[in-house]
Amino acid sequence: MEISEGFVKVKGGEVWYRRVKNGGEGIPLLVLHGGPGNSHLPLEALDVLSKHREVIYYDQLGSGFSQRPDHDDLWRLERFVEELGQVRKELALEEVHILGHSWGTTLLSAYLLTRPAGVRSAVFSSSCLSAPRWADDQKRLLKEMPADVQATIERCETEGNTDNKEYKEATQTYYKKHVCRLDPWPEAMEKAFTLGNPDIYLTMWGPSEFCVTGNLKEYDCTPRLHEINVPSLFLCGRHDEATPESTLYFSSLVPDASYHIFEDSSHTPYLEQHEEYISVVSSFLPEAERKA
Repeated sequence: MEISEGFVKVKGGEVWYRRVKNGGEGIPLLVLHGGPGNSHLPLEALDVLSKHREVIYYDQLGSGFSQRPDHDDLWRLERFVEELGQVRKELALEEVHILGHSWGTTLLSAYLLTRPAGVRSAVFSSSCLSAPRWADDQKRLLKEMPADVQATIERCETEGNTDNKEYKEATQTYYKKHVCRLDPWPEAMEKAFTLGNPDIYLTMWGPSEFCVTGNLKEYDCTPRLHEINVPSLFLCGRHDEATPESTLYFSSLVPDASYHIFEDSSHTPYLEQHEEYISVVSSFLPEAERKA
């Protein structure tokens, strides 16, 4: 396996990338990490896909191993869409498959709606394509949590005390059910939190997965999903915070899209059911190449 790393210039600074080659001659796969403000690290579980094609990751500006400029005006969806195009150009990815995870699907959808050339397929892994729908889903899932957890979360959010220990412990209870059900969490998941940028997350999303107060809170591309004209695959876990119901709904709006639900997973099926995840994606990509 050949791995190369480096930096490319984008609007606002430089972003770090990682390219993995293992002899595969298929069209490269570019991976968009979750967050916003997180890192690619847990998604390195997808390295095994390099058996058939190069796999490329990058940490979005401000997070992970990328530069961290102190300019709040950079943390907007439109700039991250522009950044994605710049990364493709700098890495000479004229033809590419793109896999987005979580917030990465928000970025992917917004990018595809600019009609970029050369995208051969899209994988929407644990999708967030409507922030209002996401918020409604989280309210429903929260009602299934223990009463004391619900009470702590509601009280802290009402009082504006979302940075205290109580709130973080309560949200962790939720995350262990709907974000990653592995116990203990993989080291890559834990390390990703230390590489993340909470300021970006707070600015764009909010204090937690289910408290959407940032500048993405109105994002909803569902009225335009019919415009996506590349082979598309939607994935999620049965216990995912990106719920199966919403995933099926999104997939129904994209022409000829397919979907797959991982029955024993939450928001990280690429870790929780790694072999099945790799098998599903590995089957989809070459089929998408034949269709495009």
